[in-house]
Amino acid sequence: MVARLREKGIRDETVLSAMAAVPRHLFIDEALASRAYEDAALPIGFEQTISQPYVVARMLEAVRAGRVLGRVLEVGTGCGYQAAILAQLAREVYSIERIYGLLEKARANLRSMRIPNLRLAHGDGYKGLAEAAPFDAIVVAAAAPEVPAELGRQLAVGGRMIVPVGAEAQRLVLVERKETRLVESTLDAVRFVPMRMGKQ
Repeated sequence: MVARLREKGIRDETVLSAMAAVPRHLFIDEALASRAYEDAALPIGFEQTISQPYVVARMLEAVRAGRVLGRVLEVGTGCGYQAAILAQLAREVYSIERIYGLLEKARANLRSMRIPNLRLAHGDGYKGLAEAAPFDAIVVAAAAPEVPAELGRQLAVGGRMIVPVGAEAQRLVLVERKETRLVESTLDAVRFVPMRMGKQ
């Protein structure tokens, strides 16, 4: 899988090492285990998916930008896979999930890994996690209609957020927090499940 990511243009060796260290098959249903290392999104229940490895690597490479990350927020824990990778890249990781049943599934998936710097929370991703802000990086794992304003406010100065934006035609947007403003740039076309408000 890592060799294929290199071929597709991922250059950040720290991201590649983190992805090599986290076994993707532990995060998907047994019936799909044979497909765990394909470069494809796979269903994880609750009408959600685990993102394809290339998209995970692309997002993490863009948001890391070669920096050592301190505190990071992930919006959309899903099955816990990307959170486990982020925990290899940052000093502290907070991951928020709106679907309680999915959060419990992620907890079960992650339990055997005993990751000390990862905290999971049940909540509304649009609201972020103000009590733990500011964040050096925010990674959003679902497509919002526009960049969520509250998440932008929770970025530290110099921080970066990666978020899929759009409905039908989605694009990855990189948001950088300058002293007095947010600067957005568009990366790739992507396909994510929609980001929903509230929690269940």
